[in-house]
Amino acid sequence: MPSVLPEGEPAPADGSLPTSALTGVGQRPFGFYVHVPFCTVRCGYCDFNTYTATELGDAPGASRATYADAAVAEVRLARRVLGEADVPVATVFFGGGTPTLLPPRDLARVVAAIDEEFGLADDAEVTTESNPDSVTAADLARLREGGINRVSFGMQSSVPHVLRVLDRTHDPARVPHVVRWARAAGFEQVSLDLIYGTPGESADDWAASLEAALACEPDHLSAYSLIVEEGTALARRVRRGELPMPDDDDLADKYLAADDALEKAGLRWYEVSNWARDRDAACRHNLGYWTGADWWGVGPGAHSHVGGTRRWNVKHPTAYAARIGAGDSPAHAREVLDPETRRVERVLLETRLRQGLDVDVLDDAGRAVLPGQAAQGLVDPAALGQGRVVLTTRGRLLADAVVRDLLT
Repeated sequence: MPSVLPEGEPAPADGSLPTSALTGVGQRPFGFYVHVPFCTVRCGYCDFNTYTATELGDAPGASRATYADAAVAEVRLARRVLGEADVPVATVFFGGGTPTLLPPRDLARVVAAIDEEFGLADDAEVTTESNPDSVTAADLARLREGGINRVSFGMQSSVPHVLRVLDRTHDPARVPHVVRWARAAGFEQVSLDLIYGTPGESADDWAASLEAALACEPDHLSAYSLIVEEGTALARRVRRGELPMPDDDDLADKYLAADDALEKAGLRWYEVSNWARDRDAACRHNLGYWTGADWWGVGPGAHSHVGGTRRWNVKHPTAYAARIGAGDSPAHAREVLDPETRRVERVLLETRLRQGLDVDVLDDAGRAVLPGQAAQGLVDPAALGQGRVVLTTRGRLLADAVVRDLLT
């Protein structure tokens, strides 16, 4: 959940959506993203919309003690806005921040409100992110009892000096324990998140992190290259010369090392930065983002997309809570996406998927560059013959450049 909101046209105070957005609601996959903005410590590389408890105080709806009330109120607002259409919820995703800084009963209350207002699909995927030091075995058991069936732990690295550079405070030795507790609690899917390219991280360090992660036998693993975001503590350290910028060649080598290790362990890539044991282990919520599904974003700064209308809530938790408390929509602004914008977004997102992009989505100029990309080993010629743009391993390393050429 990025900390800087885009521009857009003002959103109506009642949260209403254009008629065009409501057409077909319930006929497309629908999910909820619930942003929980609380962190114990703000990591130096993070530019997400997060806050420590001391920053927020005890404002109703903005404090940890009352946040679930505000989130439930927004779920009920979503029901009013979307009208009487039958909208079964296929996925719910608690992100942050650290959602598991809230008591398990609070996350369960939000899940229950979604089920009460909309109805959860029988096979709904309900995920929470978690830091390894933010849950106990008992917490995980309560979360599972509360309807959450997938958990994603922010491991990032198994190497203490790498975690220190990232300002991560958890003990890496705790990761196998929380995974084991999650399995014992009955979680159907367990995912781990890793970051590579941290200043000072050697190839051996990265190999050790991959080995430690795979030893936990996760169903899913995400591996993201470190990005130095402007305005973060990490960016200031790089600017002062205390730390070097991540090196592109080093990042490429580490990506290839990850892909090789994960494939050998039985995890196949399904999106450039994500691997899963099988189709069922892929994160269906994120696939919804990448394939243009509908979702409602709950919480400060959260984004929603319904029927080609994107909107986003006010950023600060106290402003968010004030609007919810007054019975108003927390939506700050919105944009109605025109057909060309939606086409461009399909190219940006679907090209990153293992299933690839339908060639027909490209315009004439985009189709014209495909033979050259195939000749350079960036896209799979066999897939092109079947009308799909599918990245090769080299193409995944250069995915941004591939997409840029397709949209030139």
